[in-house]
Amino acid sequence: MEMEQISRWAYTIFVVLAIVAGLAVGYMHWNGDAYADIHGWVILAMLILGVIIGLTSITTKEVTPFLIASIALIVAGSAGAWQGLQSVHWLLYWWAEHITGYIAAFAAPAAVLIAIKSVLVIAKEK
Repeated sequence: MEMEQISRWAYTIFVVLAIVAGLAVGYMHWNGDAYADIHGWVILAMLILGVIIGLTSITTKEVTPFLIASIALIVAGSAGAWQGLQSVHWLLYWWAEHITGYIAAFAAPAAVLIAIKSVLVIAKEK
């Protein structure tokens, strides 16, 4: 298996982990369980996984699409677009909030590392 294919699988698995964790922690938040400790650990895990992806898997060809997608994910995770779901059902709101938050926490460090790499490449070229 070549590195590019491994990277794709790793990214897909990490996003699925963020979704599953978002569903679990969102349910815990809605149910009133003590979710704060678990939430912090999930954020830490997502940040570490994002650093791994940022350091290992994005090729030069993928930089621009990755950064655009990361910006969209980070904005969606922090925009508060899910507020309207509270009037439908609080569980839906907490699921959406935690899933997008975890995906954003995963994408942010990878995007920062890729952006720094891109700036260094541009600086070398000039």
